[in-house]
Amino acid sequence: MQARKSLPPAVRRRFQTGRLSLDLVHTGGEGELAVWEIVHTTEDLSHWLSVILEIPGITAEDSDLTAFRTLRAALSRAAFGTPAGIPLDPHDIDTINAAATEPPLIPRLHPDGTRSYPDPAARAALSTLARDAIDLFSGPLATRIRVCASDNCGLLFVDASRPGRRRWCSMDRCGNLTKVRKYRGTHDSDE
Repeated sequence: MQARKSLPPAVRRRFQTGRLSLDLVHTGGEGELAVWEIVHTTEDLSHWLSVILEIPGITAEDSDLTAFRTLRAALSRAAFGTPAGIPLDPHDIDTINAAATEPPLIPRLHPDGTRSYPDPAARAALSTLARDAIDLFSGPLATRIRVCASDNCGLLFVDASRPGRRRWCSMDRCGNLTKVRKYRGTHDSDE
């Protein structure tokens, strides 16, 4: 499996939201999110679930693609709607709850202090992600879901900063680029 740290920076940034369920949203989607789609096949689904959850060898079947797309669409609407003040849609709530009823991934502790997940399957991974979403949307961090303020980004993140005023998905990327553009704009006008 390819660890998150070894992914290219543009892809790695997709999965720095602070919540696994939001990382799932960043795999693409419908409408304007379709240009970012990275899950086309069951092999893609297996790979990206393994990357997001950092659990090697997650297996997927054809029927898992439909379950994945249904859950991701519900999570996308909820996640992008929350910062905009849009209440969770009852249909999306039902979709997330239904996915969470499947048995989740169950870790197994080994004598050497490592853990594994016996026979990790996509449905269990999706259940684990749906449970993370339930925890997020029903907890205090729901009001801390943000959309990056950069004009050309739009990634989601959870603002876990103490004051709760974080604006960018990544200060290293979007925050610095925005500040550089602003600096150049004010200094270019001085000439």
